[in-house]
Amino acid sequence: MNQKKTLKKPWPTKKAMEQIYEQKLWGGNSDDFYSGSGSHYPELVEPYIKVVQEFLTSFAEPITVVDLGCGDFNIGKRLFIHTKNFVAVDIVENLIAYNKEKFKAENLEFRCLDIAKDRLPKADCVILRQVLQHLSNAEVQSVVNKLADFKYIILTEHLPKRNFIPNKDIISGQGIRLKKQSGVDILKFPFNFNVKYEKELLSLPLETNKGVIITCLYEVF
Repeated sequence: MNQKKTLKKPWPTKKAMEQIYEQKLWGGNSDDFYSGSGSHYPELVEPYIKVVQEFLTSFAEPITVVDLGCGDFNIGKRLFIHTKNFVAVDIVENLIAYNKEKFKAENLEFRCLDIAKDRLPKADCVILRQVLQHLSNAEVQSVVNKLADFKYIILTEHLPKRNFIPNKDIISGQGIRLKKQSGVDILKFPFNFNVKYEKELLSLPLETNKGVIITCLYEVF
């Protein structure tokens, strides 16, 4: 007799992210927090830093930025110096406390927020680097609903290399949609986010069958 497959019960996103750092599921072997290879491998980090720095320094006057899902701040520490004010946000309280002690500047602030549930800080530009890909569609939709409050969005997602069906749903946590041959595209169904302007800033192909990391700039109406 066939038995119904037991459905995996979603775990609160905050708990899932805390576990990732506590158990070092993204790597790292020291007592420090580690946000994974995507935040540390030079071949992934340096091209990204270059294009974002070029954008931030293109303004006559520095703009304000909020970084949603700042992680261990290995990337943000090289970006905030080009801004008028930089608010770095993450859902893991211990991580934010750690960053507050390690990184200090007059134009830098750290906040512990659940970006799907809490009100986001105001800024000219929002950075979302490989964050939405870890969230369920319901949480992605909640974040997308708030993105219209920013003038610029710099969004990075890990996507399949070839044609794919976007936005297949997942349970929030360590994994992403790549194993389902999918990825997040906020311009497509069911999110259908409307933008005034879009530009691909960077495309970083990974090893065979490991997809591509795409960074796009959106200007909002």
